[in-house]
Amino acid sequence: MSTLRCGIARPVRCLPWRYGLEPLLVSFPGDISRAQTLPTPMKSRLLADWIANLLEERPLRANSLIITIYGDAIAPHGGSVWLGSFIRLVEPLGLNARMVRTSVFRLVRDQWLTANPVGRRSFYSLTADGIRRFEHAYRRIYEEHNPTWDGSWQIVLTSGSTLTTAQRDALRRELLWEGFGIVAPGVLAHPSADSAPLIDILQGNAAFDKVVVLQAQTLGPFASGPLHELVRNCWNLDHIAAEYQRFTDRFRPVLRTLKTVTNADPEQCFAVRTLLIHEFRRVLLRDPLLPQQLLPADWPGHAARQMCRDIYTLSQGPAEEHLLATLETAAGPLPPAAPYFYARFGGIRGARP
Repeated sequence: MSTLRCGIARPVRCLPWRYGLEPLLVSFPGDISRAQTLPTPMKSRLLADWIANLLEERPLRANSLIITIYGDAIAPHGGSVWLGSFIRLVEPLGLNARMVRTSVFRLVRDQWLTANPVGRRSFYSLTADGIRRFEHAYRRIYEEHNPTWDGSWQIVLTSGSTLTTAQRDALRRELLWEGFGIVAPGVLAHPSADSAPLIDILQGNAAFDKVVVLQAQTLGPFASGPLHELVRNCWNLDHIAAEYQRFTDRFRPVLRTLKTVTNADPEQCFAVRTLLIHEFRRVLLRDPLLPQQLLPADWPGHAARQMCRDIYTLSQGPAEEHLLATLETAAGPLPPAAPYFYARFGGIRGARP
């Protein structure tokens, strides 16, 4: 404990941040009755109940949750952390040490993570293939998607190729994650002119020279009946819309609570941010991100994205404090987030919706 005196000042007690802030007493010469109390982060009972209810209603798969945390929270801080500190981080989300170790072992086996032993400690980071997969998923989450559509389509023909069955299945799975729809057996299509993600997927699956890729153009009006019938046959938009509506209904109380608190608890904000991205990612990876011209009126995906951005903006500051106080790297404390982190959702640093 350290003391600081000013005139007739009483001691100022300094404790480590992680234990919370005690009242800070500041006195002035000739007046020992004046004091200023700094706010202490307080856990919200509403958020605590909401987190507990969500974890009970929707038990989390450890593998999937770890992927979410690595992509959302750890990658911007260098991508590598000590397993022991990671176990501490996820304990409030219902994962114990045994579950984490088992899941990490499986993620290493599936080439998502790689281990770097340093002495008696093991530090885990993303593999190159894991980084590539994350970039596809999280670009869809954090970047805005309102391009002007000119009627262009990308078409991939996989039938008759030299791909093995396993390669064809893996490619098909990644193309579906990227929003492609199945027009016919062995024919996948997406209404977009941006070929960069497609080329990256083909190269990552060693399929660039083994499939036929075409670009097509819509010749009729975008509002034509046959075109919208094609969209309904390729993508289950009704199911996706219902999932978006459930997302907004589930997280509306969280947004309302975060707007009213003045000093949110860092651990709770980390849990909220993680569950937010985990649930939004789950819905978004089913969304083909079609152009506005091909979507139904009042598409609920827009409101869901805005709510996700608002909650992320309100929770990210305290959540980052919790990450820095909890996680450890081989070089010591977790480094600050890279600048690109603050460009998510169009810019999140210090902004309140």
